[in-house]
Amino acid sequence: MTSTPTAVPDLYPSRGATEVSVPRQDPVVWGAPGTPGPISLADLQAYERDGFLAIGELIGEDEVALYRAELERLMTDPEIRADERSIVEPKSKEIRSVFEVHRISEVFANLVRDERVVGRARQILGSDVYVHQSRINVKPGFGASGFYWHSDFETWHAEDGLPNMRTVSVSIALTENYDTNGGLMIMPGSHRTFLGCAGATPEDNYKRSLQMQDAGTPSDEALTAMAGEYGIKLFTGKAGSATWFDCNCMHGSGDNITPFPRSNVFIVFNSVENAAVEPFAAPVRRPEFIGARDFTPVK
Repeated sequence: MTSTPTAVPDLYPSRGATEVSVPRQDPVVWGAPGTPGPISLADLQAYERDGFLAIGELIGEDEVALYRAELERLMTDPEIRADERSIVEPKSKEIRSVFEVHRISEVFANLVRDERVVGRARQILGSDVYVHQSRINVKPGFGASGFYWHSDFETWHAEDGLPNMRTVSVSIALTENYDTNGGLMIMPGSHRTFLGCAGATPEDNYKRSLQMQDAGTPSDEALTAMAGEYGIKLFTGKAGSATWFDCNCMHGSGDNITPFPRSNVFIVFNSVENAAVEPFAAPVRRPEFIGARDFTPVK
C-alpha cells in the first residue's frame, strides 16, 4: 500500500515565521473504554494524563541477551555501516542509529510483532497499526551525543505528512538506564499542547537533523515555560524495561559522558487510519526508511 496526495486540513501549523502554541485537537487514547488489551484501565488513564507509560519489565533477561547480540551484529556489519539507514556520530564517526531495523533484521521484526508490543499500540490507538519508523539507538560511553528537546509529531507532521496525533512510540532498553548515562526525559502533560516551531524546513533536512537537530527545535523561552508548567521526568530502569510515549510529548536526552553505554530499540506505531499524506511544511518527503509509506498493518 502506498500513499496518494490528499487534501487534508493542517490542524497543527509549524515551520512558519514565528513559533506558535496550539491546543491538541486529537484524543490521546483512541481506543474505546474497556477495549481488551495488555494495558490496564488505570495505566491507560495515567497514559492519557501524562502522555507516557513506563513498564519495569517488558522483556526478560534471555530476550534482552538475544536483542543485544543482534544489535552488536548489526553494528559490526560493514554492509550495515555503509547503508544509508545507518547514522553516524558527527565527531567519533561511530554508528549512532540504524533505521528500519524491522526490515533489516528478522529478530527485530519478531519484536515488532510481539503482542506485548504491538498489542499495546493497538489498544492506545484504537485500530490496526503499521510501523512508521523503527531504529536501534546506541549511546556508547564517553561522549555519545544526546537528542535535543523536541516533539516527534512536529517533525512527523511537518516532514512526513502525518495528519493527526494518532501515533505512539516505545523505547525498549537493551542496557540499564541510569540517571547519569543520557536517559530519556519527558515533560509530563506536554502532549496536550502542540508547539509549532519557527523557521522553514531546509531541503534534505533529515541528513543533518538525524545527527543534530536544527529545524523543528523549540526556542529556549518556550522550553523554559513548558518545563515550568509540566516539570521534567527522567526515565531509569533495567535492561528489558520500556517506556511508551505519545507522539506529541516534549522530550529529549542528554549526552552520555559516563563509561556506561545506553542502547535501546525504538519503534513508532501509527494508526492505519492516520496514514501519511504529503508533508505539511517541507519541500519533499523524507526517505521511506525514516517515514514509512507502506501502511500494511502489523500482524
